[in-house]
Amino acid sequence: MADIEVKRITINELAQLQEIGRQTFQETFSDSNSEKNMKSYLENGFSSEKLTSELNNKDSEFYFATLEDTVIGYLKVNFGDSQTELKDSKALEIERIYVSKEFHGKKVGQLLYDKAIEVARQKNTEYVWLGVWEENLRALSFYRKNGFVEFDKHIFKLGNDEQTDIMMKLKLAN
Repeated sequence: MADIEVKRITINELAQLQEIGRQTFQETFSDSNSEKNMKSYLENGFSSEKLTSELNNKDSEFYFATLEDTVIGYLKVNFGDSQTELKDSKALEIERIYVSKEFHGKKVGQLLYDKAIEVARQKNTEYVWLGVWEENLRALSFYRKNGFVEFDKHIFKLGNDEQTDIMMKLKLAN
């Protein structure tokens, strides 16, 4: 397989972000959720307004994984007040790592994860944290394999459905 590139994106790639975001969220969660809840989340969670705000936030960064100029996955990290919950200045949150289904098992997620850890080290954070839906066994296994441990739970609302996310963290060595 040709080389996969991971690159930071800007507001100029909003349409591509919207497309890969909706596609990968749908691929990952549509089998386990109602069509109504999925439609609502895809419209609101990936609206131009919401993504514009996120892309313009100085405490969030997005990265694409591309193969021959085609976006095949993406990463979103947050620090400082952009973190969805902990808002710890010593932490970085991995909010999203999503990869097109056809590229599962081809190390794309690992490349995006490695980029998140690189960013965390550049920012001198002490630990990285994230939330994973308790039924997303593939993602839970991936993060455990990378050394994350569970430390709490929180509720994620998808439409009118309250779902439990497992919160996990990884302490970074100095």
